[in-house]
Amino acid sequence: MNDANTVLPWRADVIQDFARSELFERTFQEGMELVEETAAYLDGAGRQESKLLSRNAALAYASESMRLTTRLMQVASWLLVQRAVREGDMAPDSACEDRYRLAAEEVCRGGEEEPSDDLPAGLLILLDRSRRLYERVRHLDRRMYVEAAEDVAPHPVLSQLDRLKSAFGT
Repeated sequence: MNDANTVLPWRADVIQDFARSELFERTFQEGMELVEETAAYLDGAGRQESKLLSRNAALAYASESMRLTTRLMQVASWLLVQRAVREGDMAPDSACEDRYRLAAEEVCRGGEEEPSDDLPAGLLILLDRSRRLYERVRHLDRRMYVEAAEDVAPHPVLSQLDRLKSAFGT
């Protein structure tokens, strides 16, 4: 683990406090419910609706449904790591490791363009909800792990001054 991921005691407390918070509980519930709802839709109504689409719309449906499932798997994985911290199954410093953080951001966030209006309404609603959830989790991830690591990173000038003080004993 590199220095940027070193967990100071106050940072570990922040991670554990979040995992025990009402915000985490609500986000976890919303995420898991959205995963279940999406799976049911893609296996049921979505599958039927996709058969009625034009060739181009069917390609867009396939692409957007893959983006949707990737986005939700990233969110679910992140939430499960936070739950493991809450339950004491994982140390906060382990949760800081890159492998437990949100990944595939380019796929999950997608392009700037909105999904085609030719797509079924059910899919469009799930895409919107998952995008909003992903952005909230991304914000939490950055606040807890990225910005917190930047806050504890030593300032280069201060580091040099500390080295000079140590060398000259002042």
